[in-house]
Amino acid sequence: MSASPWAGRLDAAMVDLDGTLVDTLGDFHAALNRMLAELQLPAIAASAIESMVGKGSEHLIESVLKHALALDGQAQAAIKIEAIYPAAWDSYQRHYAAINGEFSRVYPGVPEGLHSLRSAGLRLACLTNKPQVFAEGLLRTKGLDGFFDHVFGGDAFARKKPDPLPLLQTCAALGTPPARTLMLGDSGNDAQAARAAGCPVLLVDYGYNHGQPITSVDADGYLQHIGDWCQPQ
Repeated sequence: MSASPWAGRLDAAMVDLDGTLVDTLGDFHAALNRMLAELQLPAIAASAIESMVGKGSEHLIESVLKHALALDGQAQAAIKIEAIYPAAWDSYQRHYAAINGEFSRVYPGVPEGLHSLRSAGLRLACLTNKPQVFAEGLLRTKGLDGFFDHVFGGDAFARKKPDPLPLLQTCAALGTPPARTLMLGDSGNDAQAARAAGCPVLLVDYGYNHGQPITSVDADGYLQHIGDWCQPQ
């Protein structure tokens, strides 16, 4: 067997949450449709939501509202997104908090993969664009919180991925240089942020990635399971 290309090259890893550790599409679908029902707008299909996930709650809600208004021609003519956005935000936050984790599942191999990262002596941080309180609650519900030294949500820093700032700040919290801190994610957001921060990056091939093939994204490798991080790419 070939030696791991990462042997001796890493001190820590930052791991994305939605689409990387947990399939949360069911949670998004439930919370967003409850929000739309309150706003008297058409429901949205899970398949449509999948390409909108990954850039934070603000982007997700705005994208869903645009989609719903486009389905409802009358509403589109009469309603401006900025006018209903505050009510949509409050409704979504309330409904998501009520169901966080209920309709989601941990991807196969995730606990084993996180254990392998820990066993290799790496410090771990969960770094996600999901709001901090939702990220912490989901990890706790799914029994994954104990793997991480730090958890940073999309509201933990001034900017979100794909900006490199969250990665650089997380490296600082971990006490590791970016060049020795792996980013594990599922989308171009993770890869773009990693490249800009000077971090190596591996991407899982089962996540969301805005509906685009993951192999079209510039990365150091592509994984079928988190635990494959140590295998030759």
